[in-house]
Amino acid sequence: MEEALIPSIQESLKPVVALCKRRGFIYPGSEIYGGFANTYSFGPYGVELKKNVKDLWWKTFVQKRKDMVGLDGPILLHPKAWAASGHVEGFNDALIDCKACKGRFRCDHLIEEALHKSADGMTLSEMTETVIKNKIKCPKCGATDFTEARVFNLMFHTHMSKTGSDGDLAYLRPETAQAIFLDFKNIIDTTRVRVPFGVAQIGKAFRNEITPGNFVFRVIEFEQMEIEYFIRENEWKSTFISWLKSMHDWCDLIGLKKTHVHEKEHPKEQLSHYSKRTVDLVYDFPFGRSELYGLAYRTDFDLKRHAEFSGTKIEYTDPETKEKFVPHVIEPTFGVERTLLALLCDAYEEEKLENGEMRTVLHFAPRIAPVKVAVFPLMKKDPLGSKALQIFEQLRSIWACEYDESGAIGKRYRRQDELGTPFCITIDFETMENDTVTLRDRDTMKQERIPVNQLVQILSEKLK
Repeated sequence: MEEALIPSIQESLKPVVALCKRRGFIYPGSEIYGGFANTYSFGPYGVELKKNVKDLWWKTFVQKRKDMVGLDGPILLHPKAWAASGHVEGFNDALIDCKACKGRFRCDHLIEEALHKSADGMTLSEMTETVIKNKIKCPKCGATDFTEARVFNLMFHTHMSKTGSDGDLAYLRPETAQAIFLDFKNIIDTTRVRVPFGVAQIGKAFRNEITPGNFVFRVIEFEQMEIEYFIRENEWKSTFISWLKSMHDWCDLIGLKKTHVHEKEHPKEQLSHYSKRTVDLVYDFPFGRSELYGLAYRTDFDLKRHAEFSGTKIEYTDPETKEKFVPHVIEPTFGVERTLLALLCDAYEEEKLENGEMRTVLHFAPRIAPVKVAVFPLMKKDPLGSKALQIFEQLRSIWACEYDESGAIGKRYRRQDELGTPFCITIDFETMENDTVTLRDRDTMKQERIPVNQLVQILSEKLK
């Protein structure tokens, strides 16, 4: 990858970024035009990894639970929805510009990186004063001449044909949650859900970040896997603890090391306007400990605000007691791109072998690996080739498999190691004699002979 295309990627991430480009996980957006800042395409293996994560999340949090339903809401919501939610007025960052090179930065990040202290809770004037007093340097050019910090709204604006008094202004959603609140009444009217229950959604969100960066950690277009879990107010503490445990269990399920995942409680002065308690799950990325997921207690803020702004009564009626009330909400939020970045960083290893050779390997948990099994004939020519294709066709009806007959067998193993493929099967001349194949384990590199008629059973056990 050209250096010009990855200006905001720290040195510690570059081996992972290079592997992603080389092996078709993630490409820079619009690369043939010189790149388009902080946009990325997920390549053939990246899109499989992404789909595996999203499918597993949906199965875990929706299909396996009796108290969950799903929704796929629109990216464009009525503009009043964003006024009600507080995004029009309050979804802002502090923007500051370098007068020398015209570089644009988030002022709080500038302060935190230069002084190693939090800027949360500072006013705009306090941030400006801190930058001037400490002579903080521009990360791009080293100058110390900045504009005053000012408000910058993170929502992308777009325009639609005028349909009423609200004019033609619309916003690309900065989060997926609001569509769930807008359809709360429809969901309780058309399903048999009873409080407590949750609504899950996976979808795109857009934030006009001032300083995105660190590969796909902070981008302007991303996906969220988000849940709004509706409860009675007196249930919030126990429900919060339960969801926090479920989020840790999810990290275990996808294979993140426990030692790399931590909790970070938000102090009261740093809580969002809607939150009474927020805990982040933070992950030890190569560039430092940063937010991976978030869990917030949103109280009844959202439903009451949308009822107020829309003029629609939004309540839940208990079918047994006939009690009417506005539910409170616990919100677990999972970022898809950050999940993938954490998985890539966690799985990445440069290993020195006994013979002095180096190999790069991704130790993905088999359940999320983009390719489960690779099949190789030792040589292209028949009968090895035809036998290998026969086995490949059988296995790919069950798992995501790859067939490769090009190059030396060692190079083929190395390629699959970099893709994170848990198992490789080699068809050799012994196969033609006794109908067994070589099964190679990615992590240990150990090989064993397996009867062809037992392959499916053995792989099923190993891939659990």
